[in-house]
Amino acid sequence: MALSRIDTTNMIEDVPQSKLDNNINFRNIIINGDMSIAQRGTSTSGVTGGGYYTVDRFRWTVSASDTVTLSQSTDTPSGQGFSNSFKVDVATADASLNGSDGTQIEHRVEAQNLQYLNFGNSSAKSLTLSFWVKSNKTGTYVVRLLQPDASSRMVSYAYTISSASTWEKKTINITGDTGGTINNDNGNGLNITWWLSAGTDYQSGSLASTWQSYSNGDSAVGQVNLADSTSNEWYITGVQLEAGETASSFETLPTDINLMRCLRYYETLTTGPQQAFGTGLYYTSTNLYISRQFRVTKRAVPTLDQVTGTDIYSFFRNSGADNFNGISSVSTRTTETFIEMNITSNVSGTAGQAGFFRTGNSATTAFIAFDSEL
Repeated sequence: MALSRIDTTNMIEDVPQSKLDNNINFRNIIINGDMSIAQRGTSTSGVTGGGYYTVDRFRWTVSASDTVTLSQSTDTPSGQGFSNSFKVDVATADASLNGSDGTQIEHRVEAQNLQYLNFGNSSAKSLTLSFWVKSNKTGTYVVRLLQPDASSRMVSYAYTISSASTWEKKTINITGDTGGTINNDNGNGLNITWWLSAGTDYQSGSLASTWQSYSNGDSAVGQVNLADSTSNEWYITGVQLEAGETASSFETLPTDINLMRCLRYYETLTTGPQQAFGTGLYYTSTNLYISRQFRVTKRAVPTLDQVTGTDIYSFFRNSGADNFNGISSVSTRTTETFIEMNITSNVSGTAGQAGFFRTGNSATTAFIAFDSEL
């Protein structure tokens, strides 16, 4: 039987480049934009200082007198496929802001991941930022992009929360910066900052609606004060920043991939009771060594982040156990891929004895991690 040839000339759709761009894997510049990874825990109360709490890769920045609870919430926009959001709950209000007061949620992006944007050239690519947000405090909010490498060039955009306690999707188009170059290194290349409160120092000028040199007064003009009542709360999820002028659907990654991307900046070795976290030996009778490989190569040589407490960690060897309070120091031989730690307090054994390390049976506060955040 003869087979007829099928003419496929006109069967191939002429797909616009914008659609092709939106199908590239890892198009989302934001890591953990669905707020699903929270290595540090799901809730931290009494927060008064800046730093990373709960949800990975999203940093709390504060220069005010309010106190908040930060948590990984299960309150999400219906039907959008998200399981978690990042929640800010005001615990102690600051209704009268000083001029320099301000609170923000911030995401910092590694510079070498941004080279394809061609910032600093005439061909700089435009960006689109999209996210879901919810608050009982309606009004004008500000999101700012800041380039630390380019003499802190910045641009700010206002958005409005229109309906109280209702999830709303916001989409912001951002012109590429032709005037500021992002270094090709592992440093901080771009900060995306969601303002939640801002004193007069940040609202004394005109909102920086185009890229410009850094100016406090042009940063957050019109920003409401979320901190003015303990009834106030603010949620965010589905954060996506991508090249192009159109917001594509949120890029959902498998959980293991999302976790691995977070681990480049922060890795928890152990948390909670009865958890093994490495093997080691007595180098001398009073000096224990632990060595292990990181699960993912770190952005830079990390620093130790631990909770210490009386006898909450143990070294098991030769039918016995030595309890200790925490890691004494991290060796200068630690690299982006390998850690070497030692314990010199409350331990005594025989040089050469090997064993394994574990948190105590009731060590609910035990926690050891390594930090390489931007």
